[in-house]
Amino acid sequence: MSRYEYIAPCHFGLEAVLKREITDLGYEIVSVEDGRVIFAGDETAICRANMFLRTTERILIKVAKFKAETFEELFQNTKEVPWEQYIPKDGKFWVAKATSIKSKLFSPTDIQSIMKKAMVERLKGVYKVEWFEESGNEYPVRVTFMKDEITIGIDTSGVSLHKRGYRKLISKAPITETLAAALIMLTPWNKDCVLIDPFCGSGTFPIEAAMIGARIAPGLNRSFLAENWTDLIPKKAWYEAAEEANGMILHDIEMNIQGYDIDGEVIKAAKQNAEVAGVDQYIHFQKRSVSELSSPKKYGFIITNPPYGERLEDKSAMPPIYHEIGQAMKRLDTWSSYLITSYEDAEKHIGRQADRNRKIYNGMLKTYFYQYMGPKPPKR
Repeated sequence: MSRYEYIAPCHFGLEAVLKREITDLGYEIVSVEDGRVIFAGDETAICRANMFLRTTERILIKVAKFKAETFEELFQNTKEVPWEQYIPKDGKFWVAKATSIKSKLFSPTDIQSIMKKAMVERLKGVYKVEWFEESGNEYPVRVTFMKDEITIGIDTSGVSLHKRGYRKLISKAPITETLAAALIMLTPWNKDCVLIDPFCGSGTFPIEAAMIGARIAPGLNRSFLAENWTDLIPKKAWYEAAEEANGMILHDIEMNIQGYDIDGEVIKAAKQNAEVAGVDQYIHFQKRSVSELSSPKKYGFIITNPPYGERLEDKSAMPPIYHEIGQAMKRLDTWSSYLITSYEDAEKHIGRQADRNRKIYNGMLKTYFYQYMGPKPPKR
């Protein structure tokens, strides 16, 4: 079997969660960088990483890393990459995305165009043809420049891995599935604990928690671009990954997960999403405001994504919402509460400073994950 290095991108600030996931899968960590983890494995790692990793956006085969300060350097170095090891004669290949940070080469369209020409020149020499039909499988290339150093990867996932296949209906300002999973995994919550999301929207937190609790692999109900790359990965490897995933599911379990929202239509959507994900039996969704949040259970977890007030007209609505969150936390004073928000006065209106506070970038938006720790429940 061949050994490859893989690039797994993630949200800035959540690299440690993804690193732990990759280690748990049994793969060697090569390096941890801002917004990505690089690891090593054989070709079957493509199947297993796509199938099991909850907190990465995609899996890329790392094909090269070099310095380039001029377009000529970029062309020549790209031409030196052994593209024929990955892309067959009829393969469709292009530079799908180029990003540049603090580098002399910064125009994405120029980077994409020059690299495509260099790839064509390389493959023309190898395959002895002057024209490529590009009628076969797709091999999209993604590149990142950081301080004039370029990292090149071929995308194996296709549609981003946050699209698990269950979220058919979404609410306003949804949290991505990968971010929701990572935030849950930052808490001590497990399937035996109560979990309530009082701003559940389309149900992402409750659904991801239920999938984690029932050990349902996030990639089980979707397809991946590399499934067709039989020149690199035997079909059998994909079947084995799916078989492994099916064998891990816990069927005879009970969980107490609840999702509330003030919008009845949104609750309907959340219920449908949970049904598609196959976890509706574990979650109770209900139309209810945060002011009504209570529970007879002495211990539990609140994990939520409340409104941020990003739009100017919404700002005035934020203080009462966060005040209500604070009041609910007082009522459930032995619970642990976790919320992600970019609202800067969150702690002020909650009326309590968080025990821990973690900065996380949700796309380009700087958010904070406020963590309020309740007392540890007594051991049974």
